[in-house]
Order: sequence, then C-alpha cells, then structure tokens
Amino acid sequence: MFKNVLLIGTGGFIGSIARYFLSKLNVQINFLSIPIGTLCVNILGSYMIGFLTGVSEKSVILSFEMRMLLMVGVCGGFTTFSSFTSENLMLIHSGQFMAMLLYTVLSVVLGFTAVYLGYVSTNLL
Repeated sequence: MFKNVLLIGTGGFIGSIARYFLSKLNVQINFLSIPIGTLCVNILGSYMIGFLTGVSEKSVILSFEMRMLLMVGVCGGFTTFSSFTSENLMLIHSGQFMAMLLYTVLSVVLGFTAVYLGYVSTNLL
C-alpha cells in the first residue's frame, strides 16, 4: 500500500511539473484566445491514458505498479481530463452509451457551473 502511494505521488509530481511547463504555452501562443497550453495538456493526457490503457489490456508489459505510477500518478498529475476521457472510453466499451453521454454533459455543465459559482462566491468576501 505505502509503495503504491509513493509511486502515485512520484508520478503526480512528474505530471504536475510537466503540466506547468506545457501550460506556459498559454502565454506564448494566442490562437483565438483559446488556452493552448491547457488544451495541449488535456489532449496529450487523454492520448497518454488511452495508450497506456490499450497497452495494459493487450499485454503484460505494464505491471500493476507501473500502471499506478504512469496512469494514476503521471496522467492524474498531468490532467484529470485524461481520467474523464478514460472513464468515458470504459463506458463505451461496456456499451453504456447513454451513461457516457450523461456523464459528459453533466461533467461539462456542472463543472462549468461549479467554477462559475466558485468565482462569483469570491464577491462575498
């Protein structure tokens, strides 16, 4: 258990540092006011977790510990969007298309609502 926590923490550290450096693209590149760095992080993180999931399903090359380090740690520290997209992939694989659609809509709408409410609640301070 403690070993897994250390692996996840180490991976999270690596992923968070990588996200920090990639997010700097937000300042350097302006394309239609889209936060390019964050977009790149989300897309790259989604690709990484999809690739690692595929490798894990098709071979034994990734041990449980390596999956903890890379998928939970690095990808989780890099972007939680990768977890969101991976969970949607699992819902599709299991034929739960309506659940995937509902999860996606709820995540986007409630996530945006929560960030907006969090922002406006600072006016109460």
